[in-house]
Order: sequence, then structure tokens, then C-alpha cells
Amino acid sequence: MKEAIRMVCLSKIDGDVEMNAMLAAYTALGAAIILEVSGSTLLKLSQQFTKLWPSLGMLVCFILSLYCLSLALKMVPLGVAYAVWAGLGIVLTAVVSVVVFKMALDFWAVTGIAMIVGGVLVMNLLSGSVSH
Repeated sequence: MKEAIRMVCLSKIDGDVEMNAMLAAYTALGAAIILEVSGSTLLKLSQQFTKLWPSLGMLVCFILSLYCLSLALKMVPLGVAYAVWAGLGIVLTAVVSVVVFKMALDFWAVTGIAMIVGGVLVMNLLSGSVSH
């Protein structure tokens, strides 16, 4: 009986550790996305690398973004991580373009963005070929 209780307790601890590791991985992925969007925004503000501080900020953001993506890859499969990173990066960059730079998106741009979001959702929620 003691052994059974011990096994249940250890499996609970192992499950919590795995859940915390997965949460940390997705947190790192979220940070990678935010840093990538920030880097892209700073790239626009650098005016083709003629402005020093936006250029340096862009470089730092892109380096940190790739580092955070590498941390996420410890637990998240490459295909899932890259799909989420690229897909949400595109969507958020489009939002920044509209809100900050006052760029307009036409019907086809919005349709394409919706398809990207749909693809990321299908891959994460329905695909059996990706292990979580």
C-alpha cells in the first residue's frame, strides 16, 4: 500500500514538473513572438539602418527572439513552435502596421491573415501528427 501511495505522489510531482516545463516553453515562445514583432517594428523605424538606436534595438530583439525560440524548442515540437511563432508574428506585425503606422489592409490581406490563424489552430488543435 505504501508503495502505491508513493507511486501516485511521484507521478503527481512528475506531472507538475512536466506541466511547468511546458508552461515555461510556451512562455518562452510568447516572448519570442513579442520580441520578433518588436524587432520588425524597429526595423521599420530604423529607416533602412540610418537610425542608430532603432537599428541596435532591432538587432537585440531579433537575437533575443531566436534565443527564446530555442528555449521553447526544449518542449515544443519544431513544427508547432515555428508555425505559432511565424503565424502569430505575421498577425501581430499586421496589427502593429495598422495601429502604429496607419497602413490599410484590404480584403485579401485580411483573408490571408485569417487563413494563417486557421492553419495554426488546425495544426495545434486537430493534427495528430504533432506531439504535445
